[in-house]
Amino acid sequence: MTPQDHVAAAAALLNAEKTGQQIGILSLQHPDMGMDDAYAIQNAIYRAKLAQGRSVIGWKIGLTSKAMQYALNIDIPDSGILFDDMQFEHGATVPAGRFIQPRIEAEIAFVLKAPLGGADVTRADVIAATDFVAPAIEILDTRIVRVDTASGSARTVYDTISDNAANAGIVLGADRHRVDAMDLRWVGAITSRNGVVEETGLGAGVLNDPVESVVWLARRMAQYGQSIAPGQVILSGSFIRPVECPSGSEIRADFGSFGSVEIAFE
Repeated sequence: MTPQDHVAAAAALLNAEKTGQQIGILSLQHPDMGMDDAYAIQNAIYRAKLAQGRSVIGWKIGLTSKAMQYALNIDIPDSGILFDDMQFEHGATVPAGRFIQPRIEAEIAFVLKAPLGGADVTRADVIAATDFVAPAIEILDTRIVRVDTASGSARTVYDTISDNAANAGIVLGADRHRVDAMDLRWVGAITSRNGVVEETGLGAGVLNDPVESVVWLARRMAQYGQSIAPGQVILSGSFIRPVECPSGSEIRADFGSFGSVEIAFE
């Protein structure tokens, strides 16, 4: 893909977000598309949103579980950017029409108190830079069709990364914990929709330890000359499968003593 292709794809994705009309699968339109192309499109979205007055509040990490990596035939996670208009309050209701096909995932969020970056970032560096961890819900959406009706082909990881790693919103629970106060591998969540349990999981599903997920992000960002700033939120990756959220969905992620998070969809 050319730089012009990257900008055009980003513009199409931004228009899909604005209009609620999904676009076709980019990897079908550009069969030679690769990982660098996908992140270049995401970066073009980033530049366009900054030009619109948006600001970055953090980063998300996706595809951290082996099950999702096997499903997409990849062996590394992906990442996306959290913007200020993506934040929803715990217990809020998402207005009808805000998203196209919303889904949610339960995650552990890291909020930093110090900058974090560099190709040699370690687990100890992440712990030292973290202000607190909290229960969180990530809202996913897709501005690209999931399956091409003509060919039956599904989206690839390149499509997902191009679409800002499919992220659309973030909800933080009220509870705050020191990052080293507990073994995050054993922090789990029971996720319910309208009072019915849909998914359960443990933090260990995220690269065996959510801290290691943040290590991966900092090192990946260093390859592009980027770093994580104080105050930014890191969604470390989901340990449940995505839960569909049609109109009328009321979601609760119960993390036990770690806290809980709720969001509803009008």
